[in-house]
Amino acid sequence: MVGVINTLVYYIIYSGFLYVEIGYKLSALFATIFGVFFSFKTFGKFVFLNSDNSLVYKFFLTYSFVYVINIALINYFNTLLHNYYVSGFISSIFCALVSFFLNKNFVFQMKSLNSNKE
Repeated sequence: MVGVINTLVYYIIYSGFLYVEIGYKLSALFATIFGVFFSFKTFGKFVFLNSDNSLVYKFFLTYSFVYVINIALINYFNTLLHNYYVSGFISSIFCALVSFFLNKNFVFQMKSLNSNKE
């Protein structure tokens, strides 16, 4: 549920910037920057049960990578669909999945319950 909310917040901000005729790269950048601040706490607290603020650097690094993927996907889908709104929507879904995987395995590194057994 948290991922859906974060993705919707990102897409609303992205679409808002597109609407005021800011290019798709800057729209995605501003939405990503806002998303980083919004998502770090919600993912850490509610999804990964980890409130360690020192992980914010890994989180920023992850979202920098996701931003690059996002721009490439928006550009690709736009060549097919000729619509930055739809392209951004499709890309945001894919990027949400990528960011979840990276957050789980790189940023918050959820450990298996069995790893604590001897």
